[in-house]
Amino acid sequence: MYPQLEIDLAKLRYNAKQVVDRCRRCGIDVCGVVKAYWSDPIAAKTYLDAGAKQLGTSRLSQIRKLKEAGLETEYILLRVPQMCELDEVAELADYSLESDLEVMKALNRACEKLDKVHNVIVMADLGDLREGFWDKDEMVDACVFVDRSLHNLHLAGIGVNLGCYGAIQPTPEKMTDLIAIARRIEERIGRPLEIISGGATSTFSLVHWDTIPAGINHVRVGEGVCLAYDLPYVWGIKDMDYLYADAFTLRAQVLEVRTKASYPHGKFCIDAFGDVPVFEDRGMRKRALLGIGRADAGAVEKLRPRMKGVEVLGGSSDHLILDVENCEKQLKPGDVLEFDICYANIVNLTISPDVEKVYKDGE
Repeated sequence: MYPQLEIDLAKLRYNAKQVVDRCRRCGIDVCGVVKAYWSDPIAAKTYLDAGAKQLGTSRLSQIRKLKEAGLETEYILLRVPQMCELDEVAELADYSLESDLEVMKALNRACEKLDKVHNVIVMADLGDLREGFWDKDEMVDACVFVDRSLHNLHLAGIGVNLGCYGAIQPTPEKMTDLIAIARRIEERIGRPLEIISGGATSTFSLVHWDTIPAGINHVRVGEGVCLAYDLPYVWGIKDMDYLYADAFTLRAQVLEVRTKASYPHGKFCIDAFGDVPVFEDRGMRKRALLGIGRADAGAVEKLRPRMKGVEVLGGSSDHLILDVENCEKQLKPGDVLEFDICYANIVNLTISPDVEKVYKDGE
């Protein structure tokens, strides 16, 4: 049935091994981030097969699902927790990223009720403007307080996120800043921190270039394994061809093929999503309509057709519209086209109940 998302487990496992081994040579452990494909247990296991230290995701329901599937490892909650879910954090997660002292005090009380010690990684904001302490003196003082006063929390380390909101690039200088904060904390608490987590897939670029400073010993990598698209193709890192960029394949079926005007006729209003689209008048063009839309794939404009001469024009909730004027094949209803996907697509595709998931493991 279509639409269909094929997951090539052998390619995922290979990508994960490449990332884990290259990080290991730099003294860096990898947390395998599995939230992009909604923590599918079968796909997530490839990270463990490759030697990832932990699995990480942003939602507690996904940690529960992975545990129920029998994946035994340490779990990191990647989104700083809400006050309303601290009991569950204490129950399910081994580590959590934290950015607020009052939340950590409340988490300590939740852990005390369960007679558990929970590991926290306190986040610094080094310019990306998402989570984390902006004032570094405040951060150091908060970490010291956690270490000395919150006995059901263990200050495992500190971390940073870069690139996800503010699009700030990880650099050796940013990593050096993080290490400097860690050293200040270590001096105050009188012991080394186990984890200095330098970021996500974008930070793997520094591992690739061998420019990551000694002292960073942990990264959290997701997109760089499951899609391996951003660094080689968006960033333009040409010698990262040791990673497969086609571990996920989207297939969708053609519903209609007709030659139509390329510019809509009539008075404009808004589209189904409240936007005013912009069109280019290219005359009469052959178009194909496919049985997948924004409700399934999210940002359909980011889908990348594998067949030459096929161009994505856009879509509605339930339909994808392609320009196939220069397509290398004469398409007809019932034909199936394949697409590469990006991060924005995979999140939607993997949670859609109407997209069939199939697995491939080797040739």
